[in-house]
Amino acid sequence: MNKLGICVLGPIRAEIQNHSLHLSKARHREIIGILVAARGRTVSTARLIEELWEDAPAGAVGAVRTFIGELRRILEPERPPRMPPSIIVTIGEGYALTSSLITVDLWCAEKAIADAPGLNTEARELLLSTAMQRWHGEAFQEFSARPWARHERARIAHLRAAGLEALAQARLELGRPKEVLNLLDAHVVEHPWREEGWRLLALALYRVDRQGDAIAVLTHARSTLLEGLGLEPGDRLTELERSIRCHDPALDIEDDSILVRTAVASARTGSRSQLESLTVLLPLLAASGSVEFAGEQRLSAILAAEQLGDPELSARVIGGFDVPGSWSRSDDPALSASIALAALGALSALPPGASERVRARLLATVAMESRGTAGRLKEAAQAEEIARRLGDPALLCFALSARYLQTFKTTGYARVREVLGSEIIALAVAAELPTFEIEGRLIRMQALCALGTIDAAAKEADCIDALATRFDRPLASVFTSWFRWTFVAGPPPSEGQEMPGFRVGLPELEALTRAIRTANELPDGEFGPYEPWVRPLLLARKGPHEEALAALDGFPEPPQDLLLEVSWFLIALAAIEAGHPKAGQRALTALLPATEEYASGSGAVDLGPIAPLLRKLAEFLRITI
Repeated sequence: MNKLGICVLGPIRAEIQNHSLHLSKARHREIIGILVAARGRTVSTARLIEELWEDAPAGAVGAVRTFIGELRRILEPERPPRMPPSIIVTIGEGYALTSSLITVDLWCAEKAIADAPGLNTEARELLLSTAMQRWHGEAFQEFSARPWARHERARIAHLRAAGLEALAQARLELGRPKEVLNLLDAHVVEHPWREEGWRLLALALYRVDRQGDAIAVLTHARSTLLEGLGLEPGDRLTELERSIRCHDPALDIEDDSILVRTAVASARTGSRSQLESLTVLLPLLAASGSVEFAGEQRLSAILAAEQLGDPELSARVIGGFDVPGSWSRSDDPALSASIALAALGALSALPPGASERVRARLLATVAMESRGTAGRLKEAAQAEEIARRLGDPALLCFALSARYLQTFKTTGYARVREVLGSEIIALAVAAELPTFEIEGRLIRMQALCALGTIDAAAKEADCIDALATRFDRPLASVFTSWFRWTFVAGPPPSEGQEMPGFRVGLPELEALTRAIRTANELPDGEFGPYEPWVRPLLLARKGPHEEALAALDGFPEPPQDLLLEVSWFLIALAAIEAGHPKAGQRALTALLPATEEYASGSGAVDLGPIAPLLRKLAEFLRITI
């Protein structure tokens, strides 16, 4: 069966294999619009009557049935007589579209715009470009005055504006600012209150060497917002204007896939200056959100540096990536291991008179890239000692960040991390290091969750969001959105916006722990890296316990990271329910150092206080603690 295509982004029409179906009646087109707006949900006959007529005639029910019957014949021209319809189906007292049998331009565009943030730049640009091409006019334009269409049209206009701005951002990142000018000239006129459109247009103008026009656009944006809304422009517009006026080099950084790949390629041919430039470029890219891309290119740069046979150059390239690590589990363990190994090799190859700063950065890099192991505290301590001796606040922040990632040898280190976070904040504020200030506040927010002081953690989250907005650090808000969702009844985190380490398994783990806290049925799912410590409890709940006991016999030690307490908490619950004393004893021993803490040190997943669980474990094991 050939799939039916329905278009509502412009004149409403339907087609099969590019052959247009004859929708001659306005009522037919309007019913299709109403059913599309319902997104597969049932629309009752009563609601159809209400939407189609202001003053419904006596035979309205019969008229609706007639329209539906006519539509079914139009949309399924090859359906045999007496065969039930499959496109518009009757459900109870209403009708619905069978979404699996049709394609709708609006639904496709919505999905593309939602999926785009998780892709690399080239794929994101292609997906968004295709989505924008689906518009051939305004949504449901023939029925713009109808009550059912007004809210949908406003929502879809906002969706298209956001998608267009995301496409403009992607093209800027790909080094195509001239195309952005064509995209946004009409957009800012149509949506004068959207600051992001003005920002992207001004940035595109700056990147085609039209600095004066860029300033003029920002000036016009300011007057538009002031006169229309009585509001001053936000921090991002103000900061962009300042950066344009002083020709800030960071304004050219977003052309990542061109600049970085060119620099790496040049470095392979022996260009030392290109390699040195990458030590500035890659950290900026990572801090602005391109973590995966920056990581891949970082390893390429390290390999290129090693080929030149200059140990000090290699050391500077390896240690120059001074980006703090806020998540204690590596997104790419193989990549991290390769970088840690390269840093250890560079340390051993450094000549006796090499820079102490370079040595400290290498030591901190080893500790940073060995996160989740707690086996490199010595390197972190050595880096910290050098940084304190040199009186270098940026280097000290980097070393303390590395030390933070080595504070998971056992449970119960939340107070230590809170102190570390506070010191990083103080250093960063005094030295005007916003990336490290965000890092320190994230560390402290997470630690305060483990200490049960949620109000104080919420204040840190507010500070983080303000800094993230001011300095364009979008990844920081991933942490705060998860914090608010888990601890203060905030909205759920946006799908597709997560950091790599948040995409696999963490949403399912959060849903599971939420069900445990609220005494609801435990949801199963793809738990990714958390599977070995989740599965025994799910098996114990299902019963019989043979499979749970087998899983508890062989589960591995949890990674030494922010979810260490949560992992042991889940094992403890499984041991109690399945009756596995050995696993229960292991969990008790592991959790005892955290007796006064909460299993919530990630700031994203919460299982509540640990002390009551320890009492249950002691009762199960028939011991006194």
